Amino acid sequence: MTTLMSPEELEARLRDVGKRRYHSLHPFHRLLHDGKLSFGQVQAWALNRYYYQAMIPVKDSSILARMEEPELRRAWRQRIIDHDGNHEGEGGIARWLTLTDGVGLDRDYVTSLRGLLPATRFAVDAYVHFVREKSLLEAIASSLTEMFSPGIIGERVAGMLKNYDFVSKETLAYFDKRLTEAPRDADFALDYVKRHARTPEQQEAAIRALEFKCDVLWVQLDALYFAYVEPKMAYPGAFVPKETR
Repeated sequence: MTTLMSPEELEARLRDVGKRRYHSLHPFHRLLHDGKLSFGQVQAWALNRYYYQAMIPVKDSSILARMEEPELRRAWRQRIIDHDGNHEGEGGIARWLTLTDGVGLDRDYVTSLRGLLPATRFAVDAYVHFVREKSLLEAIASSLTEMFSPGIIGERVAGMLKNYDFVSKETLAYFDKRLTEAPRDADFALDYVKRHARTPEQQEAAIRALEFKCDVLWVQLDALYFAYVEPKMAYPGAFVPKETR
């Protein structure tokens, strides 16, 4: 029989998921940060990651709609504002498009999603369906990858600025805001999970939800590695790098 954990023990289990399964451990991540990817491979990463960024407020809107307490909704809706902005040209999605602009991708092509890898679409859509279909506790727990994101962001920005002459601080401005937004969001979600996972079954469900989210992030890098690094078996209709500046 599974034993009820203390809130501190539950937090330790959740953090252990990140140590073992967060996508900072993925080979594609290491290639990206160490400057080992070509210009076209970086383009492919930025293009495919756009879909994940664009669907974050859709995911968060689904969670928001299920919250019955006004104080929860007030806190959670900030996530949507962070990504959508209050006005055109603001927010995280707009800043990600600045990144794709900066690596030479046509903005209309990026937002059309025509060049996406199928696995990117399937993984991101699976995440949106997960938060709609699972319990509110599991939906919130799945967002806890943000506990681990400041580390990967710092690595990513430093590594890309050092190793790629085609990126700049302006290109990577998306990540500046996330260094403060992600810890704030993670603290809120972690507090919620620790207070509302009151049974062994609920605690295990929260851990599995975080593992699922790690899988969503990991499989996106699997797809990029397979299509653009080794064996470079791109899918029909997906983005094809020209490998030139």
